[in-house]
Amino acid sequence: MRRFMRETLTQSRESRMGRDALTASSIINMHEPQTNNEEESEDENQMDASDSQTRHMPIRRNSRFYRSMRVRNRQRRDRLSSREGMEIDSQTNAQQTYDGSRRIHLSVHYNPSTGPAGYREYLPSEDTSNPHEDSSSPSECVTSNLEAPPAIYPLPSDSFKTIIDHIEFLYQEYRDKSTQHEIQTRRLQDNYVRSAETSNNSQSTPLGSPPPVENQRANSTLSRFKSSCSGFNLWQDLPDVRKSDVLTLLQPEEVKLQEAMFELLTSEASYYKSLRLVVSHFMDSERLRATLHQSEIHFIFSNVLEVLATSERFLLALEQRFEENIVISDVCDIVHDHAVKHFGVYITYVCNQTYQERAYRTLLQERPEFRDAVGHLEMDPVCRGLPFSSFLILPFQRITRLKLLVQNILTKVEEGSEREMTALQAHRELEKLVRSCNDGVRKMSRTEQLISIEKTLEFKIKSVPIISHSRWLMKQGELQQMSGPRTSRTLRTKKLFRPVYLFLFNDLLLLCKPLTGERYQVFDVATRGLLRVEELEDQGQTLANVFILKLLENAHEREFTYMLKATSQSEMKRWMTSLVPNRRTKFVSMSAKLLDCPQVQCVHPYVSQEPDELTLDLADILNVLDKTEDGWVFGERLHDQEKGWFPRTVVEEIMNPNIRTQNLKECFRVHKPEEGSQNKDRRKMGSRTRQ
Repeated sequence: MRRFMRETLTQSRESRMGRDALTASSIINMHEPQTNNEEESEDENQMDASDSQTRHMPIRRNSRFYRSMRVRNRQRRDRLSSREGMEIDSQTNAQQTYDGSRRIHLSVHYNPSTGPAGYREYLPSEDTSNPHEDSSSPSECVTSNLEAPPAIYPLPSDSFKTIIDHIEFLYQEYRDKSTQHEIQTRRLQDNYVRSAETSNNSQSTPLGSPPPVENQRANSTLSRFKSSCSGFNLWQDLPDVRKSDVLTLLQPEEVKLQEAMFELLTSEASYYKSLRLVVSHFMDSERLRATLHQSEIHFIFSNVLEVLATSERFLLALEQRFEENIVISDVCDIVHDHAVKHFGVYITYVCNQTYQERAYRTLLQERPEFRDAVGHLEMDPVCRGLPFSSFLILPFQRITRLKLLVQNILTKVEEGSEREMTALQAHRELEKLVRSCNDGVRKMSRTEQLISIEKTLEFKIKSVPIISHSRWLMKQGELQQMSGPRTSRTLRTKKLFRPVYLFLFNDLLLLCKPLTGERYQVFDVATRGLLRVEELEDQGQTLANVFILKLLENAHEREFTYMLKATSQSEMKRWMTSLVPNRRTKFVSMSAKLLDCPQVQCVHPYVSQEPDELTLDLADILNVLDKTEDGWVFGERLHDQEKGWFPRTVVEEIMNPNIRTQNLKECFRVHKPEEGSQNKDRRKMGSRTRQ
């Protein structure tokens, strides 16, 4: 080493005296043994003809200089990554293989922000020097299996097509089986956790004794059910995944995330298969088209061709991402891009649903040839015994289900990562789409309902315009109004109560006297925001289910109080909840962020019969806000925070508090407010405080 330094200093002095300057690599090469004549000839060919130009010799990849430069560049990249807060640069375990004295170093980096191209694989490098002396520094071999899939595993060109062709389920079958699987999984988790807690709370068994039989049975059943997944193809069961040995390098959390993204892909393929059946089997049927006029064809099928093209475009984008790497980097960025640019066709289709249902119902009743043609097509084996109406509602079901699938992915990605940000963006765009679809459907029916209500009203007081684009009916029905003073003599009279009919809109209350022929006379009016309700304590059978309705300002601009009697406890509570929606309920709402309150899951689908009821789908999770003794529950659905009443018979309670807490935490994470909305809320709170 001292000899090397002396000769280096000598060479630097000579260069200052006007001699040709040499690089450090050429000086080192001058003192190395000349054992390879071919290398010398190659080096001579690389020299420039000009004497004033510097000679450059190749630096060995694993030399000290090159390794120090790699560490320096890595530190600089880490500083830039931490400053921007957007890049996650992690590495997997360095795989080292030895062949005699040769060592091959392989590092794989994963950057989620760059998608599939973010997998950067550094080529193996060989070093013939001492492996212990020139081994890579520990900082270069930091591993993180949780965040970094190990490498790029591209699929063969026909692998994705094979997967799609092997999907046997139509989308209706997939949706039913998937929701049933969610219900059964929650049941088994609930029973398993409760049995484990019971075992822990009981007296401890002697060392070496087997666990209780109930615990063994619950554990084995849950494991077996989780592995089966109701017969669906799992990502980890794909032949290409098995051959790549990638499962040995991924953490269980990453495998669950891969399964969630793979379900979105396969469900889209099943949905596309069902949509193609709508067009090829029903819409293109000559027998069916012969029974319809051109306008009726438009009412029945709407813009289903545009929806089909949108689904095909979306599926092709997912296919391209999946074929680039079998370890899926992300799908929510694709969902967000297509939701912004292409999914608007769903709003058009769903808004036409009211006319579609009406035209379909009318044709079935009044046109026998149409009914026979539909029945003949439904009998075909390709329909799997499913009715034509189940195919017509596919687009609305898909856009709702797609939001839940993105929500499932969001609960499995690492917090604060790039994938969480794209999942939140995709979820918000899908929420906007679903809200627009619901508003479009309701707007059509609400306007027609207001027109029909206005035709039945006559005003005893100053008339109030009913039809408005911002108004809709919340609840209507007949109650009994208590008349006369509350004395024992009055309670024994036959005319203690008289009928009164209420029309409750989102901003207005009409109190009417029923007339003959389904007509009503309006005798009082109040703004909904100026209503107060109070429940009477138990005062016997006569005053059972009676509540007080106070109008802070009625039609005569004065305060007035009514005592109203309902036919049951559930009807009384439903009216009180509708009249004053912000009143305190028996249990706290989800907006209070209470991490433990009663929860139920839907085990039987329910279609609302009145405006204050909530339509439930299988596997919906709801917070219980109130309930009655006669079997009705007032709940708040977690995934969209919609509130309403439903029968207790269609749900079952989630008993384990840990699972309830987990459901709420996932809900809070999914509905995490944007930074802009948070600042806006803070400004509102500040202005209220100053006032």
